[in-house]
Amino acid sequence: MLRRDFIKWTALCGAASALPGWSRMAFAAERPALPIPSVLQPDVHGKFTLNLMQGQSQFLPGVKTNTWGVNADVLGPVLRLRSGKKVNVSINNRLPQASTVHWHGLLIPGNVDGGPEAVIAPGASYQTEFMIDQPASTCWFHPHPHQKSGYQVAMGLAGLVLIEDEHSDQLALPMRWGVDDIPVILQDKRLNDAGQIDYQLDIMSAAVGWFGQHMLTNGAIYPQFAVSRGWLRLRLLNGCNARSLNISTSDQRPMYVIASDGGFLPEPVKVTELPMMMGERFEVLVECSDAKPFDLVTLPVTQMGMTLAPFDQPLPVLRIQPTPTQGMILIPDTLIPVPALIPTDGLPTRLLQLSMDPQLDQQGMQALMDRYGHQAMAGMSMDSHASGDMASMPGMQSTSGSHDMAGMHDMAGMSDSDHSKMTMAHSAPYDFMSGNKINGKAFDMNNPAFDVKQGQFEKWTISGEGDMMLHPFHIHGTQFRILSENGKPVPAHRQGWKDIVRVEGGRSEVLVQFNHLADKKNAYMAHCHLLEHEDTGMMLGFTVSS
Repeated sequence: MLRRDFIKWTALCGAASALPGWSRMAFAAERPALPIPSVLQPDVHGKFTLNLMQGQSQFLPGVKTNTWGVNADVLGPVLRLRSGKKVNVSINNRLPQASTVHWHGLLIPGNVDGGPEAVIAPGASYQTEFMIDQPASTCWFHPHPHQKSGYQVAMGLAGLVLIEDEHSDQLALPMRWGVDDIPVILQDKRLNDAGQIDYQLDIMSAAVGWFGQHMLTNGAIYPQFAVSRGWLRLRLLNGCNARSLNISTSDQRPMYVIASDGGFLPEPVKVTELPMMMGERFEVLVECSDAKPFDLVTLPVTQMGMTLAPFDQPLPVLRIQPTPTQGMILIPDTLIPVPALIPTDGLPTRLLQLSMDPQLDQQGMQALMDRYGHQAMAGMSMDSHASGDMASMPGMQSTSGSHDMAGMHDMAGMSDSDHSKMTMAHSAPYDFMSGNKINGKAFDMNNPAFDVKQGQFEKWTISGEGDMMLHPFHIHGTQFRILSENGKPVPAHRQGWKDIVRVEGGRSEVLVQFNHLADKKNAYMAHCHLLEHEDTGMMLGFTVSS
């Protein structure tokens, strides 16, 4: 056993043994302990090995659920990487289905990014090598096969990538993995009556996404974690397919955001609520010195399909129980400076208009209400889409930031007789697999949409005008800065390095730069990270040339 692992193990044992005997038994029996993913160690040649594999997990008492994982039954290990160091990874696909491993948030060339073109056949292996050249941050890896990403993430394939550098080494932050520095990977699952993952990519999920009735934290339902009195560092990942979250604490104690997708903020930002979209990461500090137990909770959100019980009330996702042992009592006032934004006047610009076919919109909303009732609409409205002409959609021909929403009607107020009068655009079966689009086109793997020059700053505008759905928009190969988000100023905790921006009925602007190359065969992706939108067309490829 390595010395650092021995220290970690004894610290964990010490925290548990500090509780009285009766308390330890109650603590263990009440709910499961928070699973802590292990840190993957390279072999003697410095190579990491990832095995994509089938397994079984117990989410519900006495029920074994078939899952997929990476070196495990579900989820995967943590890769702790060093900026300035080369990484060598061997990936073995032991699944019955082709897959990929996308390095979400890593600034690496297109030929090692792990996008949909980098498929690994069942039974095959893939070797990849890349250099880590970016600031300390919490990133992650997950599958990215075309039209199968949602299914494979739902089955359990995902893991964290922790990047460290000389600057993060100097910060006086909780750094004891599994002791006062813990991952919180949040994913909802829909389980059928037999306790198996019930994934369907159908007309409803293509429109609103796949969502479930159970929330897992690191692969367990409402686990508990014992922590020393002091500061606790939570590395939060919204790993859901389609569900946005709003993280808070049960006793309203504040959280201090210290990092976002791509790295540290200049200083901790105090929040009482932390909205998180699918794929986003935040690092937060929570003070536990008062020794009072509390829950990490997700608050209700306004998103179609996501307001059903138990998510219609604050839902506890992690019980935190301080122990008598003493932890870190001070945190730094300043962290790592973030460069000032450069002027955007004269920069190349791009407009990416996100849209959904009117027929998919109409049929998907109808399917949602047929299955779950009006309450599933979360009070949202839906465009009647009298015309299927995509060129007439707001933003397709005009660069104006406003449009007439007078054609919107409130689906939640319609009666059953009104629903029966609704007519579909076509009577023939509808192929929804290309129903989501960017600039009027569904994803075409063989034809990248445009080329960007290496090192050139550009201002991208991602528009959701005319489409009231939530779109967490992700761009590969970069960590960008948000200039405006959904037409609004950017909150302080979102002003750092990001790879996902919120688009919801308005326009968001980001300042991007790509320092690595991506050719036509290995194009980068830009897409909605609501995975069922991605799988049904809301994605484009682009190249980066010198």
